[in-house]
Amino acid sequence: MRPRARRVHSLKWRLVRRLLTLQAAVLSFLVVGVIAALYGGGHLLNFESEDVTVDALKGAVMRDAAGDLTIGPTPAMTELRRTVPDHWFIVRDRQGRQLVEGAPPSSFARIGAALDEVGNARMGWNLGDPPRPTALMRWITSPAGEIQVLTGPGGEASLSWLVQGVLVVFASFVLPALLIMALATFIATPLVVGRAFAGLDAVAAEAERIDIERQGTRLPIATVPAEVTPLVNAVNRALQRLDDGHSRRRRFLADAAHELRTPIAILQTRLETLPDTDQRSRLLEDNARLAVMAEQLLDLQRLEGGRGVFVSLDLVAIGRRVAIDLAPLAIAAGCALAFETEAESVCAIGDAPGLERALANLVQNAIQHGGRSGTITIAVGKGRTVDVIDEGPGIAPVERERIFEPFARLAHRDRGAGLGLHLVREIALLHGGAITVQDRAVGACFRLTLPEPAGEMRPVTQA
Repeated sequence: MRPRARRVHSLKWRLVRRLLTLQAAVLSFLVVGVIAALYGGGHLLNFESEDVTVDALKGAVMRDAAGDLTIGPTPAMTELRRTVPDHWFIVRDRQGRQLVEGAPPSSFARIGAALDEVGNARMGWNLGDPPRPTALMRWITSPAGEIQVLTGPGGEASLSWLVQGVLVVFASFVLPALLIMALATFIATPLVVGRAFAGLDAVAAEAERIDIERQGTRLPIATVPAEVTPLVNAVNRALQRLDDGHSRRRRFLADAAHELRTPIAILQTRLETLPDTDQRSRLLEDNARLAVMAEQLLDLQRLEGGRGVFVSLDLVAIGRRVAIDLAPLAIAAGCALAFETEAESVCAIGDAPGLERALANLVQNAIQHGGRSGTITIAVGKGRTVDVIDEGPGIAPVERERIFEPFARLAHRDRGAGLGLHLVREIALLHGGAITVQDRAVGACFRLTLPEPAGEMRPVTQA
Protein backbone atom coordinates (compact mmCIF):
# COMPACT_ATOMS: atom_id res chain seq x y z
CA MET A 1 0.00 0.00 0.00
CA ARG A 2 1.46 3.31 -1.10
CA PRO A 3 1.76 5.98 1.61
CA ARG A 4 -0.55 8.90 1.19
CA ALA A 5 1.09 12.15 0.13
CA ARG A 6 1.11 14.72 2.88
CA ARG A 7 -1.27 17.56 2.17
CA VAL A 8 0.36 20.99 2.01
CA HIS A 9 -1.63 23.65 3.88
CA SER A 10 -1.70 27.25 2.74
CA LEU A 11 -0.68 29.71 5.43
CA LYS A 12 -2.97 32.39 4.01
CA TRP A 13 -6.13 30.30 4.13
CA ARG A 14 -5.22 28.84 7.50
CA LEU A 15 -5.05 32.41 8.85
CA VAL A 16 -8.35 33.28 7.16
CA ARG A 17 -10.13 30.34 8.79
CA ARG A 18 -8.71 31.04 12.23
CA LEU A 19 -9.42 34.77 12.04
CA LEU A 20 -13.01 34.14 11.01
CA THR A 21 -13.48 31.66 13.83
CA LEU A 22 -12.00 34.11 16.33
CA GLN A 23 -14.13 36.99 15.06
CA ALA A 24 -17.32 34.94 15.20
CA ALA A 25 -16.55 33.74 18.73
CA VAL A 26 -15.68 37.21 20.04
CA LEU A 27 -18.75 38.78 18.45
CA SER A 28 -21.04 36.07 19.79
CA PHE A 29 -19.67 36.29 23.33
CA LEU A 30 -20.01 40.07 23.17
CA VAL A 31 -23.67 39.96 22.17
CA VAL A 32 -24.52 37.25 24.70
CA GLY A 33 -22.70 39.20 27.40
CA VAL A 34 -24.60 42.40 26.61
CA ILE A 35 -27.94 40.61 26.64
CA ALA A 36 -27.08 38.88 29.92
CA ALA A 37 -26.07 42.21 31.48
CA LEU A 38 -29.29 43.85 30.36
CA TYR A 39 -31.31 40.92 31.61
CA GLY A 40 -29.58 41.03 35.00
CA GLY A 41 -30.16 44.77 35.36
CA GLY A 42 -33.87 44.77 34.63
CA HIS A 43 -34.09 48.59 34.81
CA LEU A 44 -32.21 48.73 31.52
CA LEU A 45 -34.24 46.11 29.68
CA ASN A 46 -37.58 45.36 31.30
CA PHE A 47 -38.57 41.81 30.49
CA GLU A 48 -41.69 42.22 32.70
CA SER A 49 -43.19 44.10 29.79
CA GLU A 50 -46.61 44.85 28.37
CA ASP A 51 -45.73 42.62 25.42
CA VAL A 52 -46.70 39.57 27.48
CA THR A 53 -50.26 40.84 27.79
CA VAL A 54 -50.44 41.87 24.13
CA ASP A 55 -49.18 38.44 23.09
CA ALA A 56 -51.84 36.73 25.23
CA LEU A 57 -54.65 38.94 23.83
CA LYS A 58 -53.78 38.16 20.22
CA GLY A 59 -55.52 34.79 20.44
CA ALA A 60 -57.97 35.51 23.25
CA VAL A 61 -60.05 38.50 22.01
CA MET A 62 -63.12 37.43 20.07
CA ARG A 63 -66.75 38.50 19.62
CA ASP A 64 -69.92 37.19 21.13
CA ALA A 65 -73.23 36.63 19.34
CA ALA A 66 -74.09 40.33 19.55
CA GLY A 67 -70.74 41.37 18.04
CA ASP A 68 -69.34 42.74 21.28
CA LEU A 69 -65.74 42.08 22.29
CA THR A 70 -65.12 39.28 24.76
CA ILE A 71 -62.14 37.35 26.17
CA GLY A 72 -61.95 33.62 25.49
CA PRO A 73 -60.59 31.20 28.09
CA THR A 74 -57.27 30.56 26.36
CA PRO A 75 -54.31 29.00 28.22
CA ALA A 76 -52.30 32.21 27.75
CA MET A 77 -55.00 34.34 29.41
CA THR A 78 -55.46 31.81 32.18
CA GLU A 79 -51.71 31.90 32.90
CA LEU A 80 -51.67 35.72 32.74
CA ARG A 81 -54.54 36.06 35.25
CA ARG A 82 -52.84 33.56 37.54
CA THR A 83 -49.38 35.11 37.52
CA VAL A 84 -50.37 38.79 37.32
CA PRO A 85 -53.59 39.25 39.32
CA ASP A 86 -53.36 43.05 39.13
CA HIS A 87 -52.97 43.22 35.36
CA TRP A 88 -55.13 45.59 33.36
CA PHE A 89 -55.91 46.27 29.72
CA ILE A 90 -58.37 48.12 27.51
CA VAL A 91 -59.36 46.59 24.17
CA ARG A 92 -61.10 48.71 21.48
CA ASP A 93 -62.12 48.15 17.90
CA ARG A 94 -62.55 50.63 15.08
CA GLN A 95 -66.26 51.06 15.89
CA GLY A 96 -65.46 52.29 19.39
CA ARG A 97 -66.60 49.18 21.24
CA GLN A 98 -64.23 48.37 24.06
CA LEU A 99 -63.54 45.82 26.74
CA VAL A 100 -61.86 46.67 30.03
CA GLU A 101 -60.28 44.28 32.50
CA GLY A 102 -58.54 45.19 35.70
CA ALA A 103 -58.12 48.74 37.01
CA PRO A 104 -56.50 50.99 34.40
CA PRO A 105 -54.82 54.14 35.79
CA SER A 106 -56.98 57.23 35.35
CA SER A 107 -54.31 58.80 33.13
CA PHE A 108 -54.80 56.01 30.55
CA ALA A 109 -58.52 55.24 30.94
CA ARG A 110 -59.73 57.54 28.10
CA ILE A 111 -56.60 57.95 25.97
CA GLY A 112 -57.26 55.13 23.51
CA ALA A 113 -59.63 57.08 21.24
CA ALA A 114 -57.00 59.80 20.77
CA LEU A 115 -54.53 57.20 19.45
CA ASP A 116 -56.64 55.65 16.68
CA GLU A 117 -54.21 56.87 14.01
CA VAL A 118 -51.13 55.65 15.91
CA GLY A 119 -50.02 52.06 15.29
CA ASN A 120 -47.74 51.59 18.31
CA ALA A 121 -46.87 53.76 21.31
CA ARG A 122 -45.22 53.36 24.71
CA MET A 123 -46.27 55.81 27.37
CA GLY A 124 -44.99 56.78 30.78
CA TRP A 125 -41.62 56.10 32.37
CA ASN A 126 -41.20 53.74 35.28
CA LEU A 127 -38.96 56.13 37.23
CA GLY A 128 -39.49 58.77 39.86
CA ASP A 129 -40.67 58.76 43.43
CA PRO A 130 -43.26 57.42 43.45
CA PRO A 131 -42.78 55.66 40.07
CA ARG A 132 -45.19 56.74 37.37
CA PRO A 133 -47.36 54.12 35.67
CA THR A 134 -46.43 52.90 32.20
CA ALA A 135 -48.57 51.62 29.35
CA LEU A 136 -48.26 50.16 25.86
CA MET A 137 -50.70 50.82 23.02
CA ARG A 138 -50.64 48.64 19.93
CA TRP A 139 -53.01 47.73 17.11
CA ILE A 140 -53.04 43.96 16.58
CA THR A 141 -54.99 41.40 14.59
CA SER A 142 -57.08 38.94 16.61
CA PRO A 143 -60.01 36.57 16.03
CA ALA A 144 -62.22 39.61 16.62
CA GLY A 145 -60.49 41.49 13.81
CA GLU A 146 -58.24 44.53 14.13
CA ILE A 147 -58.25 45.80 17.70
CA GLN A 148 -56.38 48.35 19.80
CA VAL A 149 -54.80 47.09 23.00
CA LEU A 150 -53.81 49.45 25.77
CA THR A 151 -52.22 47.63 28.70
CA GLY A 152 -49.90 47.99 31.63
CA PRO A 153 -46.99 45.72 32.65
CA GLY A 154 -47.64 42.02 32.14
CA GLY A 155 -45.99 38.87 33.36
CA GLU A 156 -42.30 38.05 33.19
CA ALA A 157 -41.11 37.06 29.73
CA SER A 158 -40.24 33.39 29.28
CA LEU A 159 -36.86 32.02 28.29
CA SER A 160 -38.14 31.52 24.76
CA TRP A 161 -38.52 35.29 24.47
CA LEU A 162 -34.90 35.72 25.47
CA VAL A 163 -33.81 33.09 22.93
CA GLN A 164 -35.94 34.71 20.28
CA GLY A 165 -34.46 38.08 21.10
CA VAL A 166 -30.94 36.67 20.88
CA LEU A 167 -31.74 35.12 17.49
CA VAL A 168 -33.12 38.41 16.26
CA VAL A 169 -29.98 40.20 17.39
CA PHE A 170 -27.83 37.57 15.69
CA ALA A 171 -29.81 37.81 12.45
CA SER A 172 -29.97 41.59 12.42
CA PHE A 173 -26.52 42.46 13.78
CA VAL A 174 -24.11 39.57 14.30
CA LEU A 175 -24.51 37.88 10.92
CA PRO A 176 -24.22 41.07 8.83
CA ALA A 177 -21.24 42.19 10.89
CA LEU A 178 -19.65 38.76 10.55
CA LEU A 179 -20.22 38.74 6.79
CA ILE A 180 -18.60 42.16 6.47
CA MET A 181 -15.63 41.08 8.59
CA ALA A 182 -15.36 37.81 6.64
CA LEU A 183 -15.26 39.70 3.35
CA ALA A 184 -12.63 42.06 4.73
CA THR A 185 -10.62 39.10 6.07
CA PHE A 186 -10.78 37.23 2.75
CA ILE A 187 -9.50 40.30 0.95
CA ALA A 188 -7.03 41.64 3.49
CA THR A 189 -5.38 38.46 4.79
CA PRO A 190 -3.95 37.24 1.44
CA LEU A 191 -2.71 40.77 0.73
CA VAL A 192 -1.10 41.12 4.14
CA VAL A 193 0.46 37.65 4.07
CA GLY A 194 1.55 38.10 0.46
CA ARG A 195 3.30 41.38 1.26
CA ALA A 196 4.80 40.01 4.47
CA PHE A 197 6.30 37.02 2.65
CA ALA A 198 7.10 38.75 -0.63
CA GLY A 199 10.77 38.62 0.33
CA LEU A 200 10.62 34.82 0.35
CA ASP A 201 10.20 34.85 -3.44
CA ALA A 202 13.64 36.44 -3.76
CA VAL A 203 15.02 33.90 -1.29
CA ALA A 204 13.50 31.02 -3.29
CA ALA A 205 14.87 32.44 -6.55
CA GLU A 206 18.33 32.71 -5.04
CA ALA A 207 18.08 29.17 -3.64
CA GLU A 208 17.27 27.88 -7.14
CA ARG A 209 20.61 29.30 -8.34
CA ILE A 210 22.65 27.50 -5.68
CA ASP A 211 25.03 25.07 -7.33
CA ILE A 212 28.18 23.23 -6.38
CA GLU A 213 30.08 25.42 -8.84
CA ARG A 214 28.74 28.70 -7.38
CA GLN A 215 30.34 28.79 -3.99
CA GLY A 216 29.73 31.72 -1.68
CA THR A 217 26.03 32.01 -2.56
CA ARG A 218 23.91 33.01 0.41
CA LEU A 219 20.19 33.60 0.85
CA PRO A 220 19.24 37.25 1.43
CA ILE A 221 17.71 38.12 4.79
CA ALA A 222 17.03 41.84 4.32
CA THR A 223 13.58 41.28 2.80
CA VAL A 224 12.30 38.33 4.84
CA PRO A 225 10.06 38.63 7.94
CA ALA A 226 11.74 38.45 11.32
CA GLU A 227 9.95 35.15 12.05
CA VAL A 228 11.65 33.49 9.06
CA THR A 229 15.10 35.02 9.61
CA PRO A 230 16.34 32.20 11.95
CA LEU A 231 15.53 29.62 9.27
CA VAL A 232 17.31 31.61 6.54
CA ASN A 233 20.32 32.14 8.82
CA ALA A 234 20.45 28.40 9.57
CA VAL A 235 20.41 27.61 5.83
CA ASN A 236 23.19 30.14 5.21
CA ARG A 237 25.31 28.57 7.94
CA ALA A 238 24.72 25.14 6.37
CA LEU A 239 25.79 26.54 2.98
CA GLN A 240 28.94 27.92 4.59
CA ARG A 241 29.77 24.50 6.02
CA LEU A 242 29.20 22.89 2.62
CA ASP A 243 31.46 25.47 0.94
CA ASP A 244 34.19 24.84 3.50
CA GLY A 245 33.97 21.09 2.99
CA HIS A 246 33.97 21.47 -0.79
CA SER A 247 37.05 23.73 -0.64
CA ARG A 248 38.87 21.22 1.54
CA ARG A 249 38.05 18.43 -0.90
CA ARG A 250 39.28 20.47 -3.86
CA ARG A 251 42.54 21.31 -2.10
CA PHE A 252 43.02 17.67 -1.18
CA LEU A 253 42.46 16.47 -4.74
CA ALA A 254 44.81 19.08 -6.17
CA ASP A 255 47.55 18.42 -3.61
CA ALA A 256 47.22 14.64 -3.94
CA ALA A 257 47.38 14.78 -7.74
CA HIS A 258 50.44 17.02 -7.74
CA GLU A 259 52.20 14.93 -5.10
CA LEU A 260 51.52 11.70 -7.02
CA ARG A 261 52.93 12.90 -10.33
CA THR A 262 56.57 12.98 -9.16
CA PRO A 263 56.77 9.45 -7.66
CA ILE A 264 54.83 8.06 -10.63
CA ALA A 265 57.32 9.62 -13.05
CA ILE A 266 60.24 8.27 -11.03
CA LEU A 267 58.67 4.81 -10.95
CA GLN A 268 58.10 4.94 -14.70
CA THR A 269 61.76 5.74 -15.29
CA ARG A 270 62.95 2.89 -13.06
CA LEU A 271 60.56 0.38 -14.61
CA GLU A 272 61.82 1.21 -18.08
CA THR A 273 65.33 0.19 -17.02
CA LEU A 274 64.21 -3.34 -16.11
CA PRO A 275 64.68 -6.29 -18.52
CA ASP A 276 61.92 -6.69 -21.12
CA THR A 277 59.69 -9.32 -19.51
CA ASP A 278 55.97 -9.90 -19.05
CA GLN A 279 56.30 -8.71 -15.47
CA ARG A 280 57.86 -5.43 -16.65
CA SER A 281 54.98 -4.89 -19.13
CA ARG A 282 52.35 -5.45 -16.45
CA LEU A 283 54.13 -3.07 -14.07
CA LEU A 284 54.41 -0.41 -16.77
CA GLU A 285 50.71 -0.76 -17.52
CA ASP A 286 49.78 -0.47 -13.85
CA ASN A 287 52.00 2.59 -13.50
CA ALA A 288 50.34 4.12 -16.56
CA ARG A 289 46.98 3.68 -14.90
CA LEU A 290 48.31 5.49 -11.82
CA ALA A 291 49.46 8.34 -14.06
CA VAL A 292 46.06 8.48 -15.72
CA MET A 293 44.36 8.59 -12.32
CA ALA A 294 46.56 11.47 -11.21
CA GLU A 295 45.76 13.38 -14.41
CA GLN A 296 42.05 12.73 -13.89
CA LEU A 297 42.24 14.22 -10.41
CA LEU A 298 43.90 17.29 -11.90
CA ASP A 299 41.20 17.39 -14.56
CA LEU A 300 38.58 17.54 -11.81
CA GLN A 301 40.38 20.52 -10.33
CA ARG A 302 40.56 22.24 -13.71
CA LEU A 303 36.85 21.68 -14.36
CA GLU A 304 35.89 23.08 -10.98
CA GLY A 305 38.02 26.12 -11.74
CA GLY A 306 35.72 27.03 -14.65
CA ARG A 307 35.61 26.68 -18.43
CA GLY A 308 38.75 27.10 -20.46
CA VAL A 309 39.26 29.28 -23.53
CA PHE A 310 36.64 28.45 -26.15
CA VAL A 311 37.84 28.90 -29.72
CA SER A 312 37.02 27.61 -33.17
CA LEU A 313 38.63 24.19 -33.60
CA ASP A 314 38.73 21.14 -35.88
CA LEU A 315 37.39 17.91 -34.40
CA VAL A 316 39.17 15.87 -37.07
CA ALA A 317 42.55 17.25 -36.02
CA ILE A 318 41.78 16.62 -32.34
CA GLY A 319 40.68 13.05 -33.03
CA ARG A 320 43.76 12.34 -35.15
CA ARG A 321 46.12 13.65 -32.44
CA VAL A 322 44.48 11.52 -29.75
CA ALA A 323 44.73 8.45 -32.00
CA ILE A 324 48.43 9.05 -32.61
CA ASP A 325 49.17 9.67 -28.91
CA LEU A 326 47.33 6.62 -27.60
CA ALA A 327 48.14 4.13 -30.35
CA PRO A 328 51.20 2.76 -28.48
CA LEU A 329 49.12 2.26 -25.32
CA ALA A 330 46.43 0.41 -27.27
CA ILE A 331 48.94 -1.78 -29.08
CA ALA A 332 50.66 -2.63 -25.80
CA ALA A 333 47.29 -3.75 -24.42
CA GLY A 334 46.69 -6.04 -27.42
CA CYS A 335 44.30 -3.77 -29.34
CA ALA A 336 44.43 -2.04 -32.70
CA LEU A 337 43.52 1.67 -32.90
CA ALA A 338 41.81 3.03 -36.03
CA PHE A 339 40.77 6.55 -37.01
CA GLU A 340 37.88 7.40 -39.37
CA THR A 341 36.29 10.64 -40.48
CA GLU A 342 33.37 11.61 -42.71
CA ALA A 343 34.96 14.94 -43.72
CA GLU A 344 38.38 16.50 -44.01
CA SER A 345 37.43 19.10 -41.43
CA VAL A 346 34.60 19.37 -38.86
CA CYS A 347 34.43 22.76 -37.17
CA ALA A 348 33.21 23.31 -33.62
CA ILE A 349 33.57 25.75 -30.73
CA GLY A 350 35.24 24.55 -27.56
CA ASP A 351 38.26 24.13 -25.35
CA ALA A 352 40.72 22.04 -27.32
CA PRO A 353 42.70 20.67 -24.32
CA GLY A 354 39.47 19.75 -22.54
CA LEU A 355 38.08 17.92 -25.57
CA GLU A 356 41.37 16.07 -26.05
CA ARG A 357 41.25 14.92 -22.42
CA ALA A 358 37.64 13.77 -22.85
CA LEU A 359 38.46 11.82 -26.00
CA ALA A 360 41.59 10.34 -24.41
CA ASN A 361 39.51 9.15 -21.43
CA LEU A 362 37.07 7.44 -23.79
CA VAL A 363 39.91 5.64 -25.60
CA GLN A 364 41.56 4.62 -22.32
CA ASN A 365 38.18 3.35 -21.09
CA ALA A 366 37.89 1.25 -24.27
CA ILE A 367 41.43 -0.10 -23.79
CA GLN A 368 40.76 -1.10 -20.17
CA HIS A 369 37.24 -2.50 -20.59
CA GLY A 370 36.99 -3.45 -24.27
CA GLY A 371 38.24 -6.98 -23.87
CA ARG A 372 41.91 -6.16 -24.70
CA SER A 373 41.43 -7.42 -28.21
CA GLY A 374 39.96 -6.33 -31.51
CA THR A 375 39.96 -2.79 -32.84
CA ILE A 376 39.19 0.50 -31.10
CA THR A 377 37.86 3.04 -33.59
CA ILE A 378 37.72 6.84 -33.30
CA ALA A 379 35.12 8.10 -35.80
CA VAL A 380 34.43 11.81 -36.40
CA GLY A 381 31.02 12.61 -37.96
CA LYS A 382 29.88 15.63 -39.94
CA GLY A 383 27.32 16.53 -37.26
CA ARG A 384 30.08 17.37 -34.71
CA THR A 385 30.05 13.89 -33.21
CA VAL A 386 33.01 11.77 -32.14
CA ASP A 387 32.42 8.04 -31.60
CA VAL A 388 34.78 5.74 -29.71
CA ILE A 389 33.89 2.13 -30.56
CA ASP A 390 35.31 -1.06 -29.10
CA GLU A 391 34.62 -4.76 -29.64
CA GLY A 392 34.30 -5.73 -26.01
CA PRO A 393 31.34 -7.09 -23.99
CA GLY A 394 29.32 -3.86 -24.27
CA ILE A 395 27.27 -2.08 -21.61
CA ALA A 396 23.82 -3.16 -20.45
CA PRO A 397 21.09 -0.53 -21.00
CA VAL A 398 20.35 -0.35 -17.26
CA GLU A 399 23.97 0.66 -16.58
CA ARG A 400 24.31 3.35 -19.26
CA GLU A 401 23.43 6.26 -16.96
CA ARG A 402 25.15 5.04 -13.81
CA ILE A 403 28.57 4.64 -15.43
CA PHE A 404 28.88 8.43 -15.77
CA GLU A 405 28.56 8.99 -12.04
CA PRO A 406 31.82 9.71 -10.17
CA PHE A 407 33.60 6.59 -8.88
CA ALA A 408 30.95 4.34 -10.46
CA ARG A 409 32.35 0.94 -11.48
CA LEU A 410 30.54 -2.03 -12.96
CA ALA A 411 30.71 -5.26 -10.99
CA HIS A 412 32.72 -7.16 -13.62
CA ARG A 413 35.25 -4.37 -14.13
CA ASP A 414 37.94 -3.97 -11.50
CA ARG A 415 40.23 -1.53 -13.30
CA GLY A 416 40.29 2.25 -12.93
CA ALA A 417 38.86 4.56 -10.30
CA GLY A 418 35.56 5.37 -12.00
CA LEU A 419 36.52 8.98 -12.83
CA GLY A 420 37.18 8.85 -16.56
CA LEU A 421 33.61 8.71 -17.86
CA HIS A 422 32.47 11.21 -15.22
CA LEU A 423 35.09 13.66 -16.49
CA VAL A 424 33.92 13.09 -20.06
CA ARG A 425 30.35 13.96 -19.12
CA GLU A 426 31.44 17.10 -17.22
CA ILE A 427 33.50 18.29 -20.18
CA ALA A 428 30.59 17.59 -22.55
CA LEU A 429 28.19 19.54 -20.35
CA LEU A 430 30.69 22.39 -20.08
CA HIS A 431 30.58 22.62 -23.90
CA GLY A 432 26.77 22.41 -24.00
CA GLY A 433 26.99 18.95 -25.53
CA ALA A 434 26.27 15.41 -24.40
CA ILE A 435 27.85 11.98 -24.04
CA THR A 436 25.67 8.93 -24.75
CA VAL A 437 26.03 5.19 -25.18
CA GLN A 438 24.79 4.00 -28.58
CA ASP A 439 23.21 0.62 -29.26
CA ARG A 440 25.49 -1.92 -30.94
CA ALA A 441 25.26 -5.61 -31.59
CA VAL A 442 28.86 -6.12 -30.46
CA GLY A 443 30.93 -3.93 -28.17
CA ALA A 444 30.25 -0.42 -26.90
CA CYS A 445 29.98 2.90 -28.68
CA PHE A 446 30.37 6.19 -26.76
CA ARG A 447 29.24 9.25 -28.73
CA LEU A 448 30.39 12.75 -27.80
CA THR A 449 28.13 15.37 -29.41
CA LEU A 450 28.85 19.11 -29.55
CA PRO A 451 26.26 21.81 -30.28
CA GLU A 452 26.07 23.61 -33.61
CA PRO A 453 28.06 26.85 -33.50
CA ALA A 454 26.49 30.15 -34.49
CA GLY A 455 27.78 31.83 -37.66
CA GLU A 456 30.59 30.90 -40.02
CA MET A 457 33.77 29.59 -38.44
CA ARG A 458 37.29 28.83 -39.41
CA PRO A 459 39.18 26.40 -37.21
CA VAL A 460 42.26 27.68 -35.43
CA THR A 461 45.43 25.95 -36.63
CA GLN A 462 46.79 23.87 -33.78
CA ALA A 463 50.21 22.32 -33.54
